[in-house]
Amino acid sequence: MKKRTIFLIAGLIISFTTAYATWGPYQFGHYVWTLINEEAKWAPRAGLQVIKLRNSLYLMGGRTPRPPGFPPIPGDSDIWGDVWKSNDLGRSWHKILETDDSAHWPARAYFQAVKKGRYMYVLGGQNFKLEQNNCPPAVPDCPPFVSSSDFFNDVWRSRNGIHWKEMTDSAAWAGRAGLSSVVYRGEIYIMGGSFNDDPAVIGGPPTRVYFNDVWKSRNGRDWVQMTGNAPWAPRAGAITVVKNGYIYLLGGEDGFVCLPSSSRCPPYYNDVWRSRNGADWELITASADWPSRPGHQVVVLNNHFVLFGGFGLSADPSDPFKPSNPMDIWVSKDGKRWTQVSDSPWNAATPEEIKYDFDALVVRKGWFRTRSSIYTFGGDRETFDFTDLNNYLNVDNDVWRFSPPHWLSDH
Repeated sequence: MKKRTIFLIAGLIISFTTAYATWGPYQFGHYVWTLINEEAKWAPRAGLQVIKLRNSLYLMGGRTPRPPGFPPIPGDSDIWGDVWKSNDLGRSWHKILETDDSAHWPARAYFQAVKKGRYMYVLGGQNFKLEQNNCPPAVPDCPPFVSSSDFFNDVWRSRNGIHWKEMTDSAAWAGRAGLSSVVYRGEIYIMGGSFNDDPAVIGGPPTRVYFNDVWKSRNGRDWVQMTGNAPWAPRAGAITVVKNGYIYLLGGEDGFVCLPSSSRCPPYYNDVWRSRNGADWELITASADWPSRPGHQVVVLNNHFVLFGGFGLSADPSDPFKPSNPMDIWVSKDGKRWTQVSDSPWNAATPEEIKYDFDALVVRKGWFRTRSSIYTFGGDRETFDFTDLNNYLNVDNDVWRFSPPHWLSDH
């Protein structure tokens, strides 16, 4: 081979390597957001779950707020038990199971769904119910209806999203919503979550209970408690992922809004923990660079954590309901050192366009997985301003993709 040819090949390799390092899959600042489906067939919803099983996406559950009545009833929502399937990564959907089909799990939101082997599993969650209020005589301000919830600790599994088998109607762990779940070393882990509705926002029982226990199961039926009191504070809405042989837990909340009795405001977390067994936990950072939040998502893409979305409270005393959701995307390789790579997830121009309580997953594609992308589904953009008659409309049924530049993406 002539030297000139060798130099030409070497030059091409160096050029490709440079372009790959500058524009490749590790340079998240160059990733682009693409709206895949602006208005999917499924109803706008929050607290949903999406699973990729074989070559299909399965979307299920969640809540859709109802138009406000008079007097308004916080938490009044349609709760879904439907299942939708997509064979083209969210561009089109068809319903495969109705909410009222009695042969599967009862309708719910803020639950977990995980994939293990050939099956998808549904775990925990809550519904919302309207109940007649026993108003005392001659009390004009007593609302005729109040909201309440059932908190589930059942487990179901399915191969196809249509036929479901109940593994247990009452797992060893207490019923809860906002729990975290992950499949690790062939077993399903659940941890955290809460029981009872928040009286400051939804009403319901006076005390909201938060958990920091950890449980595992190989089959979804038989559960073993790994710890009843993990070193991380009890919370709901934490995100758990598996990376490099560890379970990681990130963020969450132990309250929706700031109360006079709150020990901190907002009552949200931005700590990061990890464990090899669910029983013993190591604190990676007590306060990550990203602002504390619930309702966010974290996925592992190209051996990096990618964190975005979530709910934020207004810091403006003159406008307590001002949309203040965090406009940022953060990445980290170790969970301790974080870099902000964007201030506009979903191409958002303002905080009111930032979602929380959505779902997200990674679709891996391409040579050395160079075309792997993050997909997001639905989500909530409501504030806690119950006097806003259009607030209930701020819930989405869209599908987005966060992907590498076009020459690496799956266009």
